Amino acid sequence: MTTVPSTLRVPDARLHYEVRGSGPLVVLVGAPMNAEAFEPLAELLAADHTVLTTDPRGIHRSPVDDPGQDSTPPLRAGDLAALIEHVDAGPAVALGSSGGACSVLALAQASPERVRAVVAHEPPLVELLDDREELHKGTDDLIATYLDGDVLGAWGKFMAQANIQLPPGALEHMFGGERDPRQVADERRWFEHELRWTTLWTPDLAVLRSVETRIVVGIGEESGGELCDRASRALAGALGVEPVLFPGGHIGFTEDPAAFAARFREVLDAIG
Repeated sequence: MTTVPSTLRVPDARLHYEVRGSGPLVVLVGAPMNAEAFEPLAELLAADHTVLTTDPRGIHRSPVDDPGQDSTPPLRAGDLAALIEHVDAGPAVALGSSGGACSVLALAQASPERVRAVVAHEPPLVELLDDREELHKGTDDLIATYLDGDVLGAWGKFMAQANIQLPPGALEHMFGGERDPRQVADERRWFEHELRWTTLWTPDLAVLRSVETRIVVGIGEESGGELCDRASRALAGALGVEPVLFPGGHIGFTEDPAAFAARFREVLDAIG
């Protein structure tokens, strides 16, 4: 599938984005995951859709003017609105995963005319949970651990707080030894300028219930008991909708893109 990579200048940043295929517009977005993580899924969907992917501001190929700028869901939502307007193929169905799910929810709040539906796949909406204060303290602690130079310690605390179980030695394999400098830079930006502000963000539930944009809450079939599973179920309950189960876990779209695409197509058919 032919991919057209481009750059869009927005306030305080240059956004890398890619467009594939033709047809109704689908936006795939993560935070901090960049466009590369969505390539297999995008290729599958581009058979009958225009698919827009992007690197979030400050990540990989989307530099920011001020490296000290914090990345918030409303700020990232503004970028998505600008991209959708720029490609001139909307309104879109926007699938956001993890921090990207917060981005698309903020997009539905601020620019509902740009999206006819959003699929929020496992947003880390800590503010919707009863143990939010303890979780925010844990986030502050793991960020401090990372900034003190203990990368493996910080990731260990993160996985424990998220209740994500990894096989023995997985942390060392993923985050130890020699690593790509770009990956390390993106990781540091996420810990220092994105993680806290994403998990502190609270959606405006009244607005989300009132907009014409359809809100779909997605949860990984293998994510039971994890923090994002709990937060997603809290969001679905607050909005009065039934969550949709997707194959795999928190990053099911990378684990089995074909199965994830099949389920997403079912959601698209239901949206109409």
